[in-house]
Amino acid sequence: MRVYLLTTAYILSALVIPGAMAQTANAPDKPFSPLEQTLIDNEKEFIAAAKKGDAAYFKRALADDFSFVASDGELGGRQDMIDDFSSAGTDIMPYDVKVLSISEGVAVVTYDVVFRVPPSEDEGPPPRYQHFSSLWVKQGGAWKMKFQQRTASHWGDW
Repeated sequence: MRVYLLTTAYILSALVIPGAMAQTANAPDKPFSPLEQTLIDNEKEFIAAAKKGDAAYFKRALADDFSFVASDGELGGRQDMIDDFSSAGTDIMPYDVKVLSISEGVAVVTYDVVFRVPPSEDEGPPPRYQHFSSLWVKQGGAWKMKFQQRTASHWGDW
């Protein structure tokens, strides 16, 4: 019976895995549209500014009526964001970035992040794994971040 099960598993894996890999290997990556690339670049600038503590960037890039929801559910405004990210040292590693165009001049950029922190700080705030969603609007020819929500996510057991 064991030989039969092993043989069946081997045959199924030999049939299924190459087909799945061929689909993945042959599936061309869809290039980003100019809008998507612009917004991804804007979000990359946001992350770079957070790492450097570049308050000038946030003053330029945030809409006057900017607001956000932090990972703990607290609401904040433009000045809170500037204060939060005005000191260097925030180490954010983004991945799985997606852009959703809402209408002309309005889009949402979503992505997952890992806050890289020293092991001694790994259990404290902010949550290490989060999902960011940023609302960008075009104002006066420039893209401005109008809203952001950071949602804590968890991997594994607590």
